[in-house]
Amino acid sequence: MLVLSRKLNQAIMIGDDVRIVVVAVDRDTVKLGIEAPRTIPVHRSEVYDEIQRTNRAAVSEPTKASGEGVRVADLGGKGRRPQPKG
Repeated sequence: MLVLSRKLNQAIMIGDDVRIVVVAVDRDTVKLGIEAPRTIPVHRSEVYDEIQRTNRAAVSEPTKASGEGVRVADLGGKGRRPQPKG
């Protein structure tokens, strides 16, 4: 783990696209500003852990091969229409 010291308003760059700035320091709390492209997900670690748990649970649930109970979204006429067989 790389450990860096930064003061208020100082920044750390990760690659060319991610910038982390110390925006506030108050006793035992440090507020960080994170500038990153929207394509890079940024989460607090506890939120990330919950996302991972949810994803693992979703993958481990059995799927209904017959399609029974599966709801089909109403696209309001948008999207592809089924082609007639023939």
